[in-house]
Amino acid sequence: MRLLWELLVLHSVMVCLADDNTLHGPVFLQEPNSMIFPLDSEEKKVKLSCEVKGNPRPTIGWKLNGSSIDVGMDYRYSLVEGSLLINNPNKSQDAGTYQCVATNPFGTIVSREAKLQFAYLENFKTRTRSTVSVRQGQGMVLLCGPPPHSGELSYAWIFNEYPSFVHQDSRRFVSQETGNLYIAKVETSDVGNYTCVVTNTVTNSRVLGPPTPLVLRNDGVMGEYEPKIEVQFPETVPSAKGTTVKLECFALGNPVPTISWRRADGKQIPRKARRHRSSGLLEIPNFQQEDAGPYECVAENVRGKNVARGQLTFYAQPSWIQRIGDVHTAIEERVSWECRASGRPKPSYRWLKDGEPLLPQGRVQLEQGSLTIPNVSLSDAGMYQCVAENRHGVIFASAELSVIAIGPDFSKTLLKKLTLVKVGGEVIIECKPKASPRPTYSWKKGKDILRENERITVLDDGSLRIVNVTKSDAGSYTCVATNHFGTASSTGSLVVKDPTRVMVSPFSMDVTVGESIVLPCQVSHDHSLDIVFTWSFNGHLIDFEKDGDHFERVGGDSAGDLMIRSIQLKHAGKYVCMVQTSVDKLSAAADLIVRGPPGPPEAVTIDEVTDTTAQLSWRPGADNHSPITMYVVQARTPFSVGWQAVSTVPEIIDGRTFTATVVGLNPWVEYEFRAVAANLIGIGEPSRPSEKRRTEEALPEVTPANVSGGGGSKSELVITWETVPEELQNGGGFGYVVAFRPLGTVSWMQTVVASPDAARYVFRNESLPPFSPYEVKVGVYNNKGEGSFSPVTVVYSAEEEPTRAPTTVLARSLSASDVEVSWAPPWENQHKGRIQGYEVRCWQHDEKEENAKRIRTVGNQTSTKVSNLRGNALYHLAVRAYNTAGTGPSSAAVNVTTKKPPPSQPPGNIVWNSSNSKIILNWDQVKALDNESEVRGYKVLYRWNRQSSTSVIETNKTSVELSLPFDEDYIIEIKPFSDGGDGSSSEQIRIPKISNAYARGSGSSTSSACTLSALSTIMISLTARSSL
Repeated sequence: MRLLWELLVLHSVMVCLADDNTLHGPVFLQEPNSMIFPLDSEEKKVKLSCEVKGNPRPTIGWKLNGSSIDVGMDYRYSLVEGSLLINNPNKSQDAGTYQCVATNPFGTIVSREAKLQFAYLENFKTRTRSTVSVRQGQGMVLLCGPPPHSGELSYAWIFNEYPSFVHQDSRRFVSQETGNLYIAKVETSDVGNYTCVVTNTVTNSRVLGPPTPLVLRNDGVMGEYEPKIEVQFPETVPSAKGTTVKLECFALGNPVPTISWRRADGKQIPRKARRHRSSGLLEIPNFQQEDAGPYECVAENVRGKNVARGQLTFYAQPSWIQRIGDVHTAIEERVSWECRASGRPKPSYRWLKDGEPLLPQGRVQLEQGSLTIPNVSLSDAGMYQCVAENRHGVIFASAELSVIAIGPDFSKTLLKKLTLVKVGGEVIIECKPKASPRPTYSWKKGKDILRENERITVLDDGSLRIVNVTKSDAGSYTCVATNHFGTASSTGSLVVKDPTRVMVSPFSMDVTVGESIVLPCQVSHDHSLDIVFTWSFNGHLIDFEKDGDHFERVGGDSAGDLMIRSIQLKHAGKYVCMVQTSVDKLSAAADLIVRGPPGPPEAVTIDEVTDTTAQLSWRPGADNHSPITMYVVQARTPFSVGWQAVSTVPEIIDGRTFTATVVGLNPWVEYEFRAVAANLIGIGEPSRPSEKRRTEEALPEVTPANVSGGGGSKSELVITWETVPEELQNGGGFGYVVAFRPLGTVSWMQTVVASPDAARYVFRNESLPPFSPYEVKVGVYNNKGEGSFSPVTVVYSAEEEPTRAPTTVLARSLSASDVEVSWAPPWENQHKGRIQGYEVRCWQHDEKEENAKRIRTVGNQTSTKVSNLRGNALYHLAVRAYNTAGTGPSSAAVNVTTKKPPPSQPPGNIVWNSSNSKIILNWDQVKALDNESEVRGYKVLYRWNRQSSTSVIETNKTSVELSLPFDEDYIIEIKPFSDGGDGSSSEQIRIPKISNAYARGSGSSTSSACTLSALSTIMISLTARSSL
């Protein structure tokens, strides 16, 4: 027994070390599960698993029906790492309740209960069954009578021969409770042999009963009768939480009854419920408390109905709400455990110690799920288990009680080696050795026993408390702890320092937004101690790195001044300077008031609106320590660009006025308003916008702008205008009134254009004279009535297109690409319709007329040039007059052939030389090809290198002499010309500035040319060197 005590003490010490190798009692890692073993299984072994940890390693045993199993006495039993292995299991010997038992020196625990059952299915005993004789239309039941078995069964019936099974429907039903076959109304097709098929769902074995013949009687057909319920669920059906509940109900009757389900308490059947086999089976999955209650099955046909009733009751196995945990406590301390479990019915509790029942006796107090030991001893150490059970299950929770019994030990909790305190302060020197039971304490200062007085006291936990410390309290202190297991002591030193004092405190200030200030915080302190300054703002420490834009610590070793730069409104509040050394901590505070522009006004409300005004009210916002001097009201509409200031009454709103009337609004426009406050410091942020309100309607005041018109088709008067913007329409139902009359008449014709987006009206009348002047005006209207008209303007009706063609059309070729066309206008007394100009059409001989090129002239012009034509090609041209109504008839087409194209070969072999301020150019003659126009002469183009304008000289020779100043660079080109136009140009020739009187060169291209001023002073002389 002494060895066990020593182990318990050792265990108590090891627990304090909290190491992975700590000694402890058994703990289940895996517990056995209940199982059903098929007797016909090929594997003739049963394994009940059990895995346990503990230090020392636990030994494992087993119980069957509460009695220990002696594994060594029965060869069929063996242990494999704690699990129980049963070879050749026998249902008579091995069926029952098993528990795993784990033991080590700290105690014993038992596992949950695991039931071992055996599943089997024997054969039917009888070989034959009597014939069942019924009348047609009669209900009938065929009994299955399953043979002896263990394990859940399922049932089916064979009709005549396998695999023809009876199909279940509203007329036929196979009960999975009894296996019986029910036919609500027998028909001639039902005659035959019926065989019950029984299947064990655990073993999957199947047996067939003897066949039962069914024949019809010859004494007539059964008449109609009301339903008779043959299959019904019990009056009380206990149902476990989370299971699937199945209720059967089937009735015989003629006609075949219908089956329906309902709850007798009026509640709805759960939506998750499923109906099978033509409602003969009601299935409720995941059964819960709310699914419990009275259920009814109703069988009904035309002859009547019948009802079966039953109560579904809810039960639940125990489940832990609160488990017990390991307790490590000192000897003579109080220990209390409480375990709680849910379940239905409510679980009861019992306790085990080391696997044996624990009874309330002596110091052990048991009450429901609680266990209390007021004054533990070493004999109380062990493994405890709380067991919660109801009739549906049992659960176990385990915990270890270890009792610590040791003398005082300072090895882990030495007195603090050095304790600092300020003069006048208070100090507590802690003394907390490990000891069980609790020791008594005494103190020494130096070698002398310390006596308690009004300044020096020993606390209940052994700590020493000294108040109003003086310099004489400095020295070494020793705590002595004693219990009946021994005595131990520990020593530390107390050092007394001068206190820290604030010399310059921060003071409250009143500042304006944008200013910078310094809040002082300067102290005197013991220079042997480190000092730390911190600042808080409104209760939160200032982070000088994060908030460095505004806050900075300044000052020396004994100063912790705070600089605040560019102060904002958010910086108003309480600032606290906190000073800390290792012996004391003190603080000084100041309030900072920040004056700034006012905050936004609140709750801007539209109290009343008219067509042009809105009555507003608001609440003042924060004045930010500077009185509000005035308010400004702003408005916004869907048509405005942002917020705009509006006129109000009063015109100037002082800081004590919280209402105003906005004037000058547009009728029938949706407005929202906001207010802005100002004080002597500045203008504040605007308020949140008010709700949106539309002003009332009013007569329209704005008339359409730019009323004009004209054009259109024959017999039309086209009137146009600019639409009135929506914000100026003053109401809904907006539209236009168009009025017009012939110039010089009195009566106006009017029409209404109902669309506010309309910008055009066309009046059509066959009697309307063409191009006649009309006075026109456009008015406006809306739901409130008609507004005014625009100023009167004159608009002409549509004119007729010209009725006669131009005459005397002539065409002549100017070049290979240009043709000149001329014509005479129609005689004024021979045509109708104003002529605005003429349209010339030109098309090549092999092209279609509709693809002709069109050129239009304006006014009285009677000739034009047609360009960009092909050389040496035949063209047709025709002319017709036009106006806004269209084009008139075309003249007869005339023909013209363009001249041959100009020469394609440029002049070559160009040579130049200079002599006595003259430049002489020579080149080879250009010969035209057969399909090109003959060369009539040459054009010499020249300019200063730095000038863009070009001068031209024509000659019929192949040379030219130029009198040009020698102080400039020149760019020169030469090209032939002919009746077909200008030919190809030579490459640009650059003649550089000439430094002496004589120079010569040949043609070369110039990549770029610079512009010069005009060559107004150049003298040119031409001398023919050869004839063409």
